[in-house]
Amino acid sequence: MMKANQKPKPHAPPRPLFSCGFFRRCTQSVLSPTSPHQQQPRRKPTTTSSSSSSSSTSTSQSFTQWRFPHHLDQTPSTAPPLPPPPPPPPLPVTTTLQETYQIAELHLTSVSESDKLLALQLLERVVVPDPPSDPTCPPGLMRGLVSCLRSNKLVTSKYVTKILLALCLAEGNRHVAVEAGAARAVVETAAGLEISAVERALAALELMCTTEEGAAEVRAHAMTVPAMVAVMARLAGRGREYAISILSVVYRRGGDTGEEIAVAPAEEVARAVALALEGECTARGRRKGAHLLKTLEEYGRLDLSQNGTCKNEI
Repeated sequence: MMKANQKPKPHAPPRPLFSCGFFRRCTQSVLSPTSPHQQQPRRKPTTTSSSSSSSSTSTSQSFTQWRFPHHLDQTPSTAPPLPPPPPPPPLPVTTTLQETYQIAELHLTSVSESDKLLALQLLERVVVPDPPSDPTCPPGLMRGLVSCLRSNKLVTSKYVTKILLALCLAEGNRHVAVEAGAARAVVETAAGLEISAVERALAALELMCTTEEGAAEVRAHAMTVPAMVAVMARLAGRGREYAISILSVVYRRGGDTGEEIAVAPAEEVARAVALALEGECTARGRRKGAHLLKTLEEYGRLDLSQNGTCKNEI
């Protein structure tokens, strides 16, 4: 029996279910059945957590800014801005025909064949579609064209004959061409040119023969008649017309003195002209051929009555 004044021994606190510190705190929280429901005071955020939070935020922002820079976030630099790079040199743009002539002449004097070809292509684009009458072609450029014609190259001769014909449409350029030796060059290279190229070359030579110095060059050249006789056999249509026209220049009386300039045998010329008139020839070429045969008869170099073929053609 317990004594009446004997107090009961207090019971020992219940043993926590978990021995670790983390779960022990959980058992002593407000949810613990053994502790009274008391509201735990809310802890104020410490400066350490705030600073760590701000540092982590700034770190995240700095990382984001490093990965994706934005011009608004960059702080202005105190160093002066770098000057912009110089612009590339402008390409030569020809605005006038005179500038085109200068550029083409510069390239034609080069030793590079590609530079010469570029110059010829430039002149073809500018001069051939719209043949100019002014300004006159520079003598240096014309000498470059003559040099390319004498090279006897298929590609360059195609361009040169086009350009030479377009330039000779202007009377001022005909004088420049004759002085540069274009008439002699056409006579000496006609036999080796392609059909279309020789037709254009003979057309330019016919225009050069409208000048006094051009006609004198053609008459004085010993290869004029043999070259025209040879090309007449190769050509047809307008090509024959041009060759007959040049022969008419050779066999006409020279100047006011009435001196006969032609030195080639008239019989060969008459025979070649007669054969040319039998084939394909333009109406203008036939008229010029008939006039040439009459001119030879008047000179006493050809007796048409003894040449049935010529007589029938006339």
